[in-house]
Amino acid sequence: MHESTNTAGAQAKQPRVELGKVVATPGALRLLEAHGLNPLELLARHGQGDWGDVCPEDARANDQGLVDGDRLLSAYALPGGERVWVLTECDRSATTILLPGEY
Repeated sequence: MHESTNTAGAQAKQPRVELGKVVATPGALRLLEAHGLNPLELLARHGQGDWGDVCPEDARANDQGLVDGDRLLSAYALPGGERVWVLTECDRSATTILLPGEY
């Protein structure tokens, strides 16, 4: 068995966030479908620490949350100005895809 010594590329693709049970609200799923977007793509981004369209303070809080075990929130802008949130609970038991108004 051959093992690669180049771990940098492998680490970049490894998830940084344990998502736990993944759920989505019907409203978020309808909106994503209306725009032809796959929710798995947003989960992959969130899971790798791509927080999307959050302010710099929230991005720093998410980065620190990876260390401290705090809640993680990503926000992704959709065509037309709508937004979808991806929220992972503090205990990493669940991740929810939802609309901001559904929080």
